[in-house]
Amino acid sequence: MRLSSTCFGDNQKIPGENSFCVPDGKGQCTLGGNRNPDLTWSNLPTGTRSLVLICHDPDVPSRPDDVNQEGRTVPASLPRVDFYHWVLVDMDWNSSPIAEGEFSNGVTPRGKPGPEGPRGTRQGVNDYTNWFAGDKDMGGQYFGYDGPCPPWNDERLHHYVFTLYALDIPKCPVSGTFTGPDVLEAIEGHVLDKATLTGVYTQNPKVGVL
Repeated sequence: MRLSSTCFGDNQKIPGENSFCVPDGKGQCTLGGNRNPDLTWSNLPTGTRSLVLICHDPDVPSRPDDVNQEGRTVPASLPRVDFYHWVLVDMDWNSSPIAEGEFSNGVTPRGKPGPEGPRGTRQGVNDYTNWFAGDKDMGGQYFGYDGPCPPWNDERLHHYVFTLYALDIPKCPVSGTFTGPDVLEAIEGHVLDKATLTGVYTQNPKVGVL
């Protein structure tokens, strides 16, 4: 299997148009285009009956103490955890490629609706749901794609791993409101093959690689 995008190459920079936040030129950040990248796949294994797409960032700080705090940085050595940016299930194995902006086009305060998505798909809640919990302007359930917004003072480059799973079943066995870990647990034993595409992103000019 192969997964690719015209928005960025493997291990290349994700554009601001596909990101939740972009640098504001003053050392912090502002809202980005938040358009989902286009995605094309090939060489699906025989017997594929549906597709699952998950995007996660494994480089998220395990503690929020220093995140986006003036005069402080998030040290690269801090242990990291997963943050899910997109959970998409029940994609027809024979469907056309995903177009840029088809599933997300701009930041939606309080989150986009779900779980029903385009093309008869279902979308899980991403981890902005927890991140914005209690925020009077942004709090809500964030279904579908919401792109990168790493801390603007993080010393570590963040990686965004898009993984496409080919399943031997027509529907993912999850119901109601679900998360990335829910889907990963549900598809165990049903994955015929998978392919990944990784983009990188930072809002910290001191990281110096973008």
